[in-house]
Amino acid sequence: MKVLIIEDEPAIADAVRRGLLGEGIAVDVMRDGVDGLWAATENAYDAVVLDLMLPGISGRDVLVGMRERGVWTPVLVLTAREGDEVQVGAFDRGADDFLAKPFSFDVLLARLRALVRRGAPERPVVLTADDLRLEPARRRVTRNGQEIALTPREYGVLELLMRRGGDVVTKSEILDNVWDSAFDGDPNVVEVYVSYLRRKVDAPFGRSTIVTVRGMGYRIAADEG
Repeated sequence: MKVLIIEDEPAIADAVRRGLLGEGIAVDVMRDGVDGLWAATENAYDAVVLDLMLPGISGRDVLVGMRERGVWTPVLVLTAREGDEVQVGAFDRGADDFLAKPFSFDVLLARLRALVRRGAPERPVVLTADDLRLEPARRRVTRNGQEIALTPREYGVLELLMRRGGDVVTKSEILDNVWDSAFDGDPNVVEVYVSYLRRKVDAPFGRSTIVTVRGMGYRIAADEG
């Protein structure tokens, strides 16, 4: 296994590097976003450990740059900031996992190994359903060329449905993927957000793209209007 670390804090970068080397894992370290993006796009790695706050260009821009160039190497994001908004922003830009500082090296190692086992399947730069377009790297949604403003939660629901390519997605799957893992509220909140989405991406355009599959969940149906 070969891992790229993009981290400007020497103590963290060196500790992770030494730990990975001790596990027999090859490591490259870059101290800023510009060099990190160059390394991630010019060399082959099994995984990337990426800090969000970097000199040069931010970790978010490194993520966008990798995905726009078709580099799908799994990325584990590190950040000193916690919260849904930070995590959603990282995932929207192409992150595969998220770890808040301070963290346990054993946890980081376990997550890296899990990412490598999953591999790096190619993910489309743009998701489409007829004239509905979703650009994950830019977190941008348009329909018939018109940009649609969505909240982070609305965007998360729509992206999940569109990534599933017309397959049915259950309420529990939506909750697991879009809401916090500790969420214990009313699962009918999913219905509420699907309703919000329909008002924004379907109703103004005379479409019925988001379809309810009774007793099962929801799916994207590009050919229904």
